[in-house]
Amino acid sequence: MREAAVLLTPCVVLCLLLSFSQAARQGQDIRCGACRALVDEMEWAISQIDPKKMIQTGSFRINPDGSQSIREVPLARSEANLLELMENVCERMGDYGERTDSSTNRKSYIRIKSRSGEAMDLSEATLDSRVTGSLKFACETIVEQHEDEVIEFFAHETDNVKDKLCSKRTDLCDHALKMPHDEL
Repeated sequence: MREAAVLLTPCVVLCLLLSFSQAARQGQDIRCGACRALVDEMEWAISQIDPKKMIQTGSFRINPDGSQSIREVPLARSEANLLELMENVCERMGDYGERTDSSTNRKSYIRIKSRSGEAMDLSEATLDSRVTGSLKFACETIVEQHEDEVIEFFAHETDNVKDKLCSKRTDLCDHALKMPHDEL
């Protein structure tokens, strides 16, 4: 009996380690997917704002020389607008489904609802309310923990924000540099 217990112990330990490893990778996939979806949604929302619209920022106080420190910046990338966009961006995580790469068994997240109302190919997507709930929670956590970085990147960066923010700055996507840019 004791010999059976000794033989089972390494097997149980190995199974637990594999289970923890898979759960950790799944958690990483969700956080990475949420970050990349957040960037995609923010970029789309910014693109919907007229680039000619400007907003005044700075201090409205009068300096000793009689001047004011006011400057005009594009509304789309202003801190006030970015904060407003970030308040609702995680609600749109319900528009995403899960896709599993057959060769790596890694999860990625793709948009399952068209912004324009046209039909989309959903053959590769898995629709699951638990997944969208996890994606929304991960998005909210990212917004809460990395709010300053998100605002900084969208206020100043326009090129390759997904990789710069999600992989290099926040380390949420260590494997994402190998992903094609159209995947989330």
